[in-house]
Amino acid sequence: MDLAMMQTIDIRNLQPSRAELAKLVPRASTDVASATEIAAALIDEVRAHGEPALLGQAQRLDGVRPTRVRVQPSEVSEAVQGLVPAVREALELAIERVRAATRAQVPAPAAIMIAPGAEIVQRWQPVNRVGLYVPGGKAVYPSSVIMNAVPAQIAGVSSVALASPAQQQFGGAVHPTILGAAGLLGIDEIYAMGGAGAIGAFAYGVPGLDLDPVDIITGPGNVYVAAAKRLVRGLVGIDSEAGPTEILVIADGRADPVLVAADLVSQAEHDPLAAAVLVTDAPEFAQAVAIEVERLAASAYHGARVREALAGQQSAIVIVADLRVAAAFSNAYGPEHLSIQTEAPSKVLDHIENAGAIFLGAYSPVSLGDYVAGSNHVLPTGGQSRFAPGLGAYTFLRPQQVVNYDRQALREVEAQIVALSRAENLPAHGAAVSARFDTA
Repeated sequence: MDLAMMQTIDIRNLQPSRAELAKLVPRASTDVASATEIAAALIDEVRAHGEPALLGQAQRLDGVRPTRVRVQPSEVSEAVQGLVPAVREALELAIERVRAATRAQVPAPAAIMIAPGAEIVQRWQPVNRVGLYVPGGKAVYPSSVIMNAVPAQIAGVSSVALASPAQQQFGGAVHPTILGAAGLLGIDEIYAMGGAGAIGAFAYGVPGLDLDPVDIITGPGNVYVAAAKRLVRGLVGIDSEAGPTEILVIADGRADPVLVAADLVSQAEHDPLAAAVLVTDAPEFAQAVAIEVERLAASAYHGARVREALAGQQSAIVIVADLRVAAAFSNAYGPEHLSIQTEAPSKVLDHIENAGAIFLGAYSPVSLGDYVAGSNHVLPTGGQSRFAPGLGAYTFLRPQQVVNYDRQALREVEAQIVALSRAENLPAHGAAVSARFDTA
């Protein structure tokens, strides 16, 4: 079956295992390791030369040299005042909804009495300082400011810094809509810096800018940003190595092909490497979606980008025998965004294990999650949803156990501690307990 622009993967006659499905998954060939050498050089330059290095990198890589790297608070205030009213209203709605949804992610402290006088308290402590990266390449992303900053604030992080590349259009300043979104959130420590250099600045600090090192770096970026995050992981925490956006739609023959095609195109406009995948058990429906995709791509504002993404090896229409196989294929893929548009989405959901975020039914499009659903749009890509969550308050929290035994509770387990310490040939461990009861 020829479905024109998008490649077809027809597995109706197969009952593949999970391993076999993983081999059938369409993926872009993005090699983060290939960018490591360049990213490392940019980081080293920032470590050695600080602000002058960041200014030089902006001139070379962004095509403009900022007047200064650190944004003045007055610029942030002006940007808030200059927001288009409709945009400000949308940003404020997004902030309100993301805050509401994120509050549910903060666990309450819990105290467990193991035995009389023996208590373990589980508490969740926020990190002290985070660096938020907001990209500025093919588009402007004020929504990413919200999605990164709100979870940190809800978690209780006391110090939040933000970096976004210098913009030619604005004379080397950070995009004013980015500044306006940050201002609405009360963030005023902002830097006009981008790419791997910005990640290095967050990780190691820049004394000349009064930029202290951070504990965690979050936010998406290009392959050099991903490589830089990999290089500094361990020195600081990172959220993930975010790759190009992905959407996988599971649909049956009762879905609307126009809506499914619109959803595929909506994510394809992000990047030529964006992945758009339809999995369906209805061949005629697949053909209808392919026709609509062609039509929408032809009139899309970013038509060339959309067509390149949809025609790429990372995008496909997958035809399966039934919706159980569709769910299995999705689990093998582990999509960033999973849209289920079937007669009974909740029944398909019962078989879903791996996805960054899941959108049920025709009236929960992925675009809703990108902006004002209340969910977070910073999500794992490249199959990382098999083992990693999207961004949330928990990204910035560390679980800690507080141990509180009284004398009698410790006395009751002294013999067991001594026995285990001897078994491990670490007798001083047991002696440290026995010393508390030595009356000699």
